[in-house]
Amino acid sequence: MGHAALLIETGSDRILVDPGGFSDDWHGLEGLSAILVTHQHADHVDAANLAGLVANNRDARVLVEESVVPILDSEGVPSESTRPGDRHAFGDLEIEVVGGRHAVIHERLPSVGNVGFVLSEGGGARLYHPGDSYDYPLERVDVLALPLTAPWARVETTVDFLQAVAPSRAFPIHDAIVNDTGWNLYMRMVGQLGGEDVDLIHVDPTGEIEI
Repeated sequence: MGHAALLIETGSDRILVDPGGFSDDWHGLEGLSAILVTHQHADHVDAANLAGLVANNRDARVLVEESVVPILDSEGVPSESTRPGDRHAFGDLEIEVVGGRHAVIHERLPSVGNVGFVLSEGGGARLYHPGDSYDYPLERVDVLALPLTAPWARVETTVDFLQAVAPSRAFPIHDAIVNDTGWNLYMRMVGQLGGEDVDLIHVDPTGEIEI
């Protein structure tokens, strides 16, 4: 849904991850079972607009990294904190919470929490959304939502993360801060340097893939 926001649709559920301020494609969504937030930064959680989304999806559980709870409280949005090691089920869909800390931007900036989400349906392919972190589950990841560029990233770390996770497929997220020229440049470099054994999918910022 733009930048780091993903809409995951199964046969029975719709899960929205990281509805942030760098995208408005998610504002009118309905029929959500859950809304997941990896961390407190505004490009991953737009609290003001999330209030309207939750009002239109009253049955949706809002599962967030613990520091996000007071941010949503200020907008009257009820939420539940979730931590690494937690597991949540929605029908046949299982969500595993991993990670813990945001990637380092600069030593002079305070460190914040960050959780990643691994989603799988009925024991099938495992999709990993890491938020802003290079932590990853040691167990199999089949499809990686790969942060393409960020203030805390450079091509070297992006490639190293891709190779460490070693998914069979990956597609770009966290890409709203570059124009089309920059997006194509990063995709080409990551593909050349780290994508030899990975199907790096050229999904547009609001595109779709089938898992």
